[in-house]
Amino acid sequence: MKHNEDSRVKIPSILHLMRLGYGYLSLKDPEVVWDEATNIFTSIFKDSLSKINPEVSHHDIQQTYDAVALCLENEDLGKAFYEKLVDQSGIRLIDFENFDNNTFNVVTELTCKKDDDEFRPDITLLINGMPLAFIEVKKPNNREGVLAEHKRMQTRSQNKKFRNFINITQLMVFSNNMEYDDSSPQPIEGAFYATASYQKPSFNYFREEHDFDLNTLLSDIDDATETAVLKDNNLLSIKQSPEFIKNKHPDKPTNRICTSLFQRDRLAFMLRFSLTYVKERKGLQKHIMRYPQIFATKAIEQALEDGIRKGIIWHTQGSGKTALAYYNVKYLSHYFQSKQVIAKFYFIVDRLDLLIQAGREFKARGLVVHNIDSRDDFARDIKQSAAIHNASGKAEITVVNIQKFKDDPDVLRNQDYNLNIQRVFFLDEVHRSYNPKGSFLANLEQTDRNAIKIGLTGTPLLGEEYNSKSLFGNYIHKYYYNASIKDGYTLRLIREEIETNYKLNLQKTLEEIEILKGNADKKEVYAHEKFVEPMLDYIVKDFENARITMSDNSIGAMVVCDSSEQAKMMYEIFQQQYAKQIQVEETAEPYLMAAEPQAKYKVSSSAPSYNDKKKQDSAVTTAAVILHDVGTKQERKDLVEDFKEGKIDLLFVFNMLLTGFDAPRLKKLYIGRVIRSHNLLQTLTRVNRTYKNFGYGYVVDFADIEKEFEKTNQDYFKELQSELGDEMEHYSDLFKSQAEIEQEIAEIKEVLFQFDTNNAETFSEQISEINTRADMLQLTKALNNAKSLYNLIRLSDNREMLDKLDFQKLNVLSRMANDRLALINTKEALEGNIDTGNLLNAALEDVIFAFTKVKEEEMILADELKSILQKTREGLGGNFDPGDPEFVSLKEELERLFKKKNLSEVSREQMEANIKELNDIYSRAKELERRNQLLRAKYDNDEKYARLHKRLMEKNPLTDSESKLFEALSGLKTEVDKSIENNAKMLENESMVKKIVGRLIIEQFKNKQHIPLDPTTTMHINSLVVKEYMNEYHGYAA
Repeated sequence: MKHNEDSRVKIPSILHLMRLGYGYLSLKDPEVVWDEATNIFTSIFKDSLSKINPEVSHHDIQQTYDAVALCLENEDLGKAFYEKLVDQSGIRLIDFENFDNNTFNVVTELTCKKDDDEFRPDITLLINGMPLAFIEVKKPNNREGVLAEHKRMQTRSQNKKFRNFINITQLMVFSNNMEYDDSSPQPIEGAFYATASYQKPSFNYFREEHDFDLNTLLSDIDDATETAVLKDNNLLSIKQSPEFIKNKHPDKPTNRICTSLFQRDRLAFMLRFSLTYVKERKGLQKHIMRYPQIFATKAIEQALEDGIRKGIIWHTQGSGKTALAYYNVKYLSHYFQSKQVIAKFYFIVDRLDLLIQAGREFKARGLVVHNIDSRDDFARDIKQSAAIHNASGKAEITVVNIQKFKDDPDVLRNQDYNLNIQRVFFLDEVHRSYNPKGSFLANLEQTDRNAIKIGLTGTPLLGEEYNSKSLFGNYIHKYYYNASIKDGYTLRLIREEIETNYKLNLQKTLEEIEILKGNADKKEVYAHEKFVEPMLDYIVKDFENARITMSDNSIGAMVVCDSSEQAKMMYEIFQQQYAKQIQVEETAEPYLMAAEPQAKYKVSSSAPSYNDKKKQDSAVTTAAVILHDVGTKQERKDLVEDFKEGKIDLLFVFNMLLTGFDAPRLKKLYIGRVIRSHNLLQTLTRVNRTYKNFGYGYVVDFADIEKEFEKTNQDYFKELQSELGDEMEHYSDLFKSQAEIEQEIAEIKEVLFQFDTNNAETFSEQISEINTRADMLQLTKALNNAKSLYNLIRLSDNREMLDKLDFQKLNVLSRMANDRLALINTKEALEGNIDTGNLLNAALEDVIFAFTKVKEEEMILADELKSILQKTREGLGGNFDPGDPEFVSLKEELERLFKKKNLSEVSREQMEANIKELNDIYSRAKELERRNQLLRAKYDNDEKYARLHKRLMEKNPLTDSESKLFEALSGLKTEVDKSIENNAKMLENESMVKKIVGRLIIEQFKNKQHIPLDPTTTMHINSLVVKEYMNEYHGYAA
């Protein structure tokens, strides 16, 4: 209920922001004006710009405003506006040099509106009158709250009518005032931050690493100011409520993230340095620094301040190390510029494909990239006196591939380098090629002793021989993979062994080949077609099964081959046997080549069965081989991009793409050879990127990497032990352990024991009998886990489990169970009268989709309705009067629809009839909301009195004159609020409240408005009024 969100999250957060230095503005104040097209508070904007640009005329400031308003209309995700926002030349929109010189305000319920479409963030932060950040709050223990808000935000972001508001927004916070649930793969509990998007914003965790002196940071708010804020929000009654007092504490999750992001110094950093626009194939994206990147950047700055010139950033794979280097080019350029020093940045890699990839990422973020791939070019560059190579003055980075000259002793012997430039070297994966017995590092040290060297690594150098720390100094900042998994940036891995019978067949094949070939080279044996063919057959079948089991045909796989010869043989056999599996039209090619768009297949005269269709849809039909000696550089680049975009199913590689390759859809990795130490960790984590709702990445082990991984992990743990000390016990393995897997399998067996999982119809009947959320949740969790662990169950040879779990049925059962859980959730919520307005809207949408997911034409029908229903989410969600008989009637009609069974199997005619009924409910609900809002506005937006007005006009109206009733209730509101303002503790004593309100009712209704009252009527009104105030005080739903 709204009061609950207000008392538990919103109002405490507003007061906390005021303590951080934000002045509260009442939107009811006639002097507070804003432009509804941009939501910029024009008078504050102009006054603030005059203050920070004292030499500029009012005319020029008006022109600046007009230019800002115009650029907010752009279809550029606010890029032109952001460039104006951070520009410190000309007329400044923000004074970043003296950040306290700006104007900081906070407002609540500022409507973003264009035509009939609108949404109202709970809290909006204004910097110089510009709405640059907003906060959406949900009450605690509402598991759908944050997820639903995420979905709503996606809808708003995609709505072109909201372009102005999305373009001007730099920071967004979404919170239900709870601690993070680190076990959940989705952001469902806690306080998250994001930046603007035209699609679905990416929610980020924020875990503060610095200690703040809150006594210095937070100012006190006097009692009168707090009372004024509560009065403005019609919430005087909560002032002394225990939960409101508790939620004002600075350590509550929403207040903590507000301190972290919106205190002055941090906000200046976030606005100026944490945001970037990235040109991707799917269009322009806006990215925001992840919290480890923020603290790594701060740690680098602190190290420089302490005179430290070298160090290591240890951030796990997948945490964005190239992006971190970009952000530091941006930040350190400013850092050195403020010291009158020009910085020149280098990004050192040891392979050509990494040079290409890093250059592409830097260019996408707007840096000018200068590539160096030879010893002579590098020597020439070191001698140059200019800090940048381009004439435009844009930020620049030089990407250097040292592969060809890493051991050349003469590469940097020249001493005539330029001492007036501060060189900053970022060395990617420091442990791999920078052998101290070679020459590159030693010469780099000799060439420029003043240079700053920052090693970036996800897998520190392991073992005794080379030690990263002796080469590069100590760790500047660390972010381990257990933290990355908790933050949802990377996944845990599941290692799958190959089946025993397949191992025996492979062994037999090897023996036959060795007899044929004599004492042949092992590499030659492993590349022989008799060995490769059964191996490839296993991989293709396993991968197709994985697609079916996981209900996702968009995932890709990679095979790490024993040699380049083996990779070529795999590709050749694949093209012969699998690319031509599904015959195309007679006029088409006999089989599909890698990366070619798939042709339309012939359709059998008889429709395929469900299982046949699943197999056909999951078929692996396209592949590519990525090797140094196959194809041109551009062809390889195109194939890699095609794989990332889902046009290729399978990649065959040898040494390429094992590091630095980032494709979230890559979810199965087949390891065909032993890979040593740090390279193994690098390779394994190719499949650890988050993708859709996947909980794991999967590694299929042909080469028995387990021993090598255990050795590597022991070295990794030794390194961790020295860094973490006693915290070691909180550290988790990258791989899910065998004990964990066995425990989960045992739990799944226990839960599924009582159900018939072989007969979908019987299973459907059984789950239809389940009516409690807890029981259904247990079953859905077990089935979803079984999907994730299916291959492990199969490989464990657990016949009992396999008999119960036909993986082709697993998805059907899982879908049925999830649908039943959704139905129970909605029914329970409707019956419990919790957040009914939001639920009505959610139910409208979900019910429609529950019975339109069957055929394409029905999906089209559903899509037509989707836009209408989503458009009214906020309006329906804001219904403040669930006791209204009209609203109750709408709810009952909705419940009647829910009582129908097997909605997914109704006929098209029935579905259309249901849709018609839902459309009618939607129209009436919208009209009801319109009338509610008009009435609420009459009472200064106080929902309590709008509800009282309606109750007293229902059935036997108290008076024929609504205006008389309004005058009586308005007078009562004024007097009751005055009493509470004078003595907020009175609400602790309900008897006292009844006496005071009873006296005031007689005064306002009978004496002033001459509305006749008898004792029964007076008691009835008193009961209604007191209940409203007591509910508000206790935080109960209306």
